[in-house]
Amino acid sequence: MRGIGSAVAGILIGGTALVATSTAASAAIVCRGNVCWHVNEVREYPPDAGVIVHEDDWRWRPEERYEWREHEGHGYWRDGAWITIGPNR
Repeated sequence: MRGIGSAVAGILIGGTALVATSTAASAAIVCRGNVCWHVNEVREYPPDAGVIVHEDDWRWRPEERYEWREHEGHGYWRDGAWITIGPNR
């Protein structure tokens, strides 16, 4: 019986660790108009940014036309320029 208890405890601890690590990373795809980019962490955007946050497995439909523009940091694309959002958001 002692072996079964240890095995159950190990499964519970391992499962808890897996849940904790899976919720820590929240990658997503963010789009403004037809320009999209990847983010490692979903954060707040100002209402006037006009962005849409999608799940990280989102794909556009074949008849839609989007372009990828990657950028480091927190912000969004507007009229071809990267608008940086400060760290307080």
